[in-house]
Amino acid sequence: MQQSAIDKGICSSCGLCSVKTWPMQESIRSCVFKNGWVDPLEEKIFGRKRNIDDPQEVRFGITKKRFVARLSNPLQGAQWGGIITRMATRAFQEGLVEGVVTLHHTPDHHFFSVPVLAGSIDDIEASKGNKPVLSPVLRSLETAYRKGYKKVLVIGAGCHIHILRDFIERYPYLREMDIYTIGIPCVDNIDRKKWDWILSRISRSPSTAVHMEFMQDFRIHIRHQDGSTEKVPFFSLPGELSDPGIFPEACMCCFDYLNTLSDITVGYLAAELKPGEQQQWVLVRTEKGERLLDLIAGELETSPETGSWECETFVRKTAQQTIESMKPSSTPHSTGRKIPLWLGHILAGTLTLIGPKGIGFAHYSADYHMIRHYYYVKFRHPQLLDNIVPRYVHTLVREYNFPET
Repeated sequence: MQQSAIDKGICSSCGLCSVKTWPMQESIRSCVFKNGWVDPLEEKIFGRKRNIDDPQEVRFGITKKRFVARLSNPLQGAQWGGIITRMATRAFQEGLVEGVVTLHHTPDHHFFSVPVLAGSIDDIEASKGNKPVLSPVLRSLETAYRKGYKKVLVIGAGCHIHILRDFIERYPYLREMDIYTIGIPCVDNIDRKKWDWILSRISRSPSTAVHMEFMQDFRIHIRHQDGSTEKVPFFSLPGELSDPGIFPEACMCCFDYLNTLSDITVGYLAAELKPGEQQQWVLVRTEKGERLLDLIAGELETSPETGSWECETFVRKTAQQTIESMKPSSTPHSTGRKIPLWLGHILAGTLTLIGPKGIGFAHYSADYHMIRHYYYVKFRHPQLLDNIVPRYVHTLVREYNFPET
């Protein structure tokens, strides 16, 4: 009965249901796809819900401060500069935590992950690099619990942090742990069964790819083993990759792109793309987040957010097509490129020049994904619309005067 309950529901494979130390059904009760995103937990963590009259707080969540930063000595092999890995390493070195709940690459696949409780500097540094697939990172909490750890750092996506926060509120098992959380902005992960096929449709050399990211210049950046970077314009991807069905339902029903329940969020969205600078965007949310930041403050070069906030026109130009694409369709998508690579690069270059940058790009990306996911749920899981869609998403949809019903 318990296993079928997981199979029938939307599942992000967070890993908590894999734990054997407490009843599986208790883990299931904390599932974000049953309890909804953000609203109840936000008030418990911050003492209030986000202000829906504040356009930045609506999108990015409650923060103490936000800024752009880079490590003075970037970590080799990190996805970007390595701020998250360095922060985790320093937390361990200073005794702030006894272990780090994170992910390693699997031995046989660079983009796949295995959950670990990192208990050494080498283990923490081995977690560098992204793993763009659904990952059961919370499974390692069981190891921490059995070892009797009292101070733990969890690095995870929005779904991981949500479920962790809810589980601590409901059940006693982890309440004696002093848990710190670093949030990764996350959207559009891939089911492992589809990953190799998808990468083969994007990259000229999928077997040598070691990093991949959707970037602010409207291109996918794929770093290869020889250090070269392949750039593929979004607009030149094969039509079949426009099918929302290639992504897990959990990712298409996500409404916390900016990981707003973490102590600190580190990503790249509002950091302008400048060659060689490896800038990242830091959102400090809690006192624990400030403590984590203090550990590496002397190693960071920081600057204020830049760019213009306005992006409404840019969002509207693609909104209707995006909304329509969320409807179920029996028409197969084209297998060829939408437009040739050379033309895609011209279009991506033009949009990089005239489109939103910095804080404006973060604004655009947040709006695009919340609108896209709202209509995905509306068209494909209408019974969940009132349960899992938070109030700030309704606010955003109304802001654009898009239909809610």
